[in-house]
Amino acid sequence: MWELRPRNTRFGLVIGLGGAGAAIGFGLLGGKFLESSARQPELTNMLQTKMFIVAGLLDAVPIIGVAVGFLLLYANPFLGALGLK
Repeated sequence: MWELRPRNTRFGLVIGLGGAGAAIGFGLLGGKFLESSARQPELTNMLQTKMFIVAGLLDAVPIIGVAVGFLLLYANPFLGALGLK
């Protein structure tokens, strides 16, 4: 049966905070894109290309956080060094 452990809580925090940070970043990115497109409509195509590049990089951050969270949850390299495993 599943029980609440501190390591499960930490894993949930890593995923949750990573997702929240990405959501805030996407909101700011979209808002600034719309603002700049409204100010200079002739630059919309160039700005849209740059926005998608930054969005791809921004999307990588929570994915890396999930991978690190899984690493620390299931194959924590630090526990062996401490003699806790």
